[in-house]
Amino acid sequence: MSDLKLSAKDVAYLGISLAILEASKLALDLLANVEVITLLFIVYTLFFGRKTIYVAIGFTFIECLLKGISVWSVMYLYIWPLLIMIVFFAGRHKAGHMFYCILSAFFGLFFGLFCSIPYLLIGGWSMAVTWWVAGIPYDIIHCVSNFVLCLLLFRPLCAVLRRVTS
Repeated sequence: MSDLKLSAKDVAYLGISLAILEASKLALDLLANVEVITLLFIVYTLFFGRKTIYVAIGFTFIECLLKGISVWSVMYLYIWPLLIMIVFFAGRHKAGHMFYCILSAFFGLFFGLFCSIPYLLIGGWSMAVTWWVAGIPYDIIHCVSNFVLCLLLFRPLCAVLRRVTS
């Protein structure tokens, strides 16, 4: 766990990363299920490793401050760390650009399924499945937009982070 210790430089990079994450989330809030959060978490994880977990916790905290605490708050506590851990382990195997585009798409497509877990605990299978199925059209939008955004922005974002962190 020593790779989770933070230097002053880490705090600065992760703080700026969190600010960019939150600003981009707010900028795209008007577009249903179009977001760069998934892409940014992928890129941040490739550059900052498991320390990106701190950004996910900070992001969830800020979102709760801005929008209040609800069922989605619980979802954010496991869904973003899940993505970070998938990218962390894939990154160790030098996965390529298209892998991350597909991962981003699948993450968008199955976001509703992942988020139905609290509803399973609250109201059982029927509530969880009903909630998930009702959101499938939005998950499809999420899937397509995640893929396109990752396809277009992954390499430029990596290039910027490579320059900034070197």
